[in-house]
Amino acid sequence: MFDNLTEHLNGTFRKLTGRATLTESNIQDALRDVRRALLEADVALSVVKVFIERVSARAVGQEVSKSLTPGQAFIKLVQAEMQTVMGSANAELNLQSVPPAVVLIAGLQGAGKTTTTAKLARLLKTKSRKKVMLVSADIYRPAAIQQLQTLASKIEVEVFDSKMSQAPITIVDSALREARKKFMDVLLVDTAGRLAIDQQMMAEISSLHRHLNPVETLFVVDSMTGQDAANTAKAFNDALPLTGVVLTKADGDARGGAALSVRQITGKPIKFIGTGEKIDGLEPFYPDRIASRILGMGDVLSLIEEAEQKVDKQQAERLVRKVKRGKSFDLEDFKGQLKQMQNMGGVASILDKMPGMGPMSLGASSQIDDSQFRRMEAIINSMTLRERRNPDLLNGSRKRRITQGSGTQIQDLNRLLKQHKQMQKMMKKMKSGGMANMMRGLGGLQGKMGPGELPGTPPGGKFPRF
Repeated sequence: MFDNLTEHLNGTFRKLTGRATLTESNIQDALRDVRRALLEADVALSVVKVFIERVSARAVGQEVSKSLTPGQAFIKLVQAEMQTVMGSANAELNLQSVPPAVVLIAGLQGAGKTTTTAKLARLLKTKSRKKVMLVSADIYRPAAIQQLQTLASKIEVEVFDSKMSQAPITIVDSALREARKKFMDVLLVDTAGRLAIDQQMMAEISSLHRHLNPVETLFVVDSMTGQDAANTAKAFNDALPLTGVVLTKADGDARGGAALSVRQITGKPIKFIGTGEKIDGLEPFYPDRIASRILGMGDVLSLIEEAEQKVDKQQAERLVRKVKRGKSFDLEDFKGQLKQMQNMGGVASILDKMPGMGPMSLGASSQIDDSQFRRMEAIINSMTLRERRNPDLLNGSRKRRITQGSGTQIQDLNRLLKQHKQMQKMMKKMKSGGMANMMRGLGGLQGKMGPGELPGTPPGGKFPRF
């Protein structure tokens, strides 16, 4: 996420951190680099101008010159200003109203409104324990209503059965009555979009807004459109009293212009950020965490929260008990760990949130294809249970059978076995010296790693390829 911006800024900061002192001259050089990086990231010019002025005013003053580590102090200034630009804190949904609280979802066609509506429903159901009903008021896009129904069935929430022959006002009226009858906490209304802003669309959605008087009106926008996203959000905000913005497709946005422009241009907070196609790919937007990720400092809090939600705790506890009893870490356990990593969005997503892994995570997407892990899982699935529990049984004929069954090569299987051995060694360290010893070892490696190197691999070692 925002890889290009992270790469450019890290290059600038590397030049500064080696300096014993910072002068007005080299600060201005650094600011020119930061300005160029922001403009190349498609951040709006007006936002860049204000950003650079603020950082410059603080950097040439006492705040940096008196610091023992002026390079790091400059980075902290940039981080603080990024947080200010994107909003000081996460802006939560305001659902304080007589149930059902109505949330109106607006945006252009193709921005991901319908998917975002379902993702938000899942988030409200699982995190806030809300009873949610969905309704589609989009009578123009073919299969829009059916798409919302399909997504609703996946997350097991109520959806109002609207018809394309009905008027949008009639649909939302009926849905609101149904939601009240069923004692729903929240009604999410997915509205129609267009390929561009037009008067008919604005008139229709304004009419819906007046009729429903929603507690929240969220504008969904594709972050990959850069500063155009901020300009479109402003146009909607001028016609509609928006309460917040949802940035979608952020995982595919290498620039980051939308995230840094929307709040400043619209005056409305970014409340959520979409980070993938999966139904759980929606996160609350925390400016401080996003700023840390942009600057390559990781996002430990989000990583911990994700682990708490997506890691199978019972399976993890069984593995810990097994290791403590001195039992071997077998291929069935290895397969379980691969599953857990996939549940958390894959290796690149995990590395993106780990502190100190900035340079490493930048190359992760090109070096690691998460389909590798599905291939590894297919290899393990082609083994018998006895072979998984005792990999030493794998002779030549068994290996040929397994690779033929999984559609892979012998070298793929050998590579998997090698990685399994490395994991076994790590598990032994956990048993003999505890988790703390293992983490100390990884901590020592972190400072020595180059781009693309994996903790536990020899210097110069890269991500495994399949």
